[in-house]
Amino acid sequence: MTADPVAIARDLVRCRSVTPEDGGALGVLQGLLAPAGFAVHCMTFAEPGTAPIENLYARIGDQKPNLLFAGHTDVVPAGNEASWSHPPFAGEVAGARLYGRGAVDMKGGIACFIAAALDHLAANGGKPKGSISLAITGDEEGVAVNGTVKLLQWAAARGEKFDHCILGEPSNVDALGDTIKAGRRGSLNGTLIVSGRSGHVAYPDRADNPIRGLVALVTALQAPLDEGSAQFGPSNLEFTSVDVGNPTVNIIPSEARARFNIRYNDRHSQTAMKTLIEHRAHAAAAGRVRYAIDWQPSNADVFVTKPGPFTDLAAAAIAEVTGRKSKLSTGGGTSDARFIKDYCPVLEFGLVGQTMHAVDECTPVADLVALTAIYRRMIEKYFA
Repeated sequence: MTADPVAIARDLVRCRSVTPEDGGALGVLQGLLAPAGFAVHCMTFAEPGTAPIENLYARIGDQKPNLLFAGHTDVVPAGNEASWSHPPFAGEVAGARLYGRGAVDMKGGIACFIAAALDHLAANGGKPKGSISLAITGDEEGVAVNGTVKLLQWAAARGEKFDHCILGEPSNVDALGDTIKAGRRGSLNGTLIVSGRSGHVAYPDRADNPIRGLVALVTALQAPLDEGSAQFGPSNLEFTSVDVGNPTVNIIPSEARARFNIRYNDRHSQTAMKTLIEHRAHAAAAGRVRYAIDWQPSNADVFVTKPGPFTDLAAAAIAEVTGRKSKLSTGGGTSDARFIKDYCPVLEFGLVGQTMHAVDECTPVADLVALTAIYRRMIEKYFA
């Protein structure tokens, strides 16, 4: 009897695991994995100023290679639940679709790789030729400090080593099999602060309006950063807010601020990107504008898993099930792959992401069945 990914996904969706709450989701996984022979470890990580987070690590086998599946059971809030056509935590199947928060991002993906692993074990005497591991966190949609980062550090301290990882994030754009995420851009946040001198608007000669300087620097910083690279499109800087904190119309403000985010490719490191932006600001200021840049800490550096045997294996498994030739993509936002890449090569492949974080998040039941078949073939090819 094969494992049912739809039933597993329904059970997970019914857990109200809005970050940082677990809602019983890891208990569902433990109840599936432990009877199948996995050594399961559940642990809570915390640090001052952050919520404690429950995490799970499981492994079966003690030989190489060790294939890691990774994911997160936490979900974003459902918002106004009355606006959903199906309750967001009911796990209802209607019109051949599973509805609920996390159905796509990413409880559905977790259900599929667990079902695939269980099926593989059942067909191979209960043991893989190497090892299968799972790293599941409850802190991906939050600040991501008590989840995958600490879980992998804990595993490494135990001597756990991984050869490759498949992260079950919803990678596909329009149809199952169209996209494998093989890298992610880096992300940096900063605030540009321009100082002036306040005064009456009728006497501008007695003041120094910082908005003029801010406009000049904003223009300079928004110029193209590069032309892209072999695996990535051009890096991009976007200003996301401008504020002078001025409640009146007849006072020239003393300070102007503009927040920005940079998504950068593998032509830059965090340090190099900061240096580039600071040089541009210095040149635009030309000694006339008083400014500073306040950089926010970032744990989202750029990475790429280049084409090779691992990407070929994944693409072949996908093609055998779906008939589609997958595109290797490095677009989109960040994910926990940015932490996993420090331990082993990682690819992201999961469901179609069109409804993730949306009202009536849902996935076709057929996609859950097909994704399970894809993961099963990936496992079989990996241990062939």
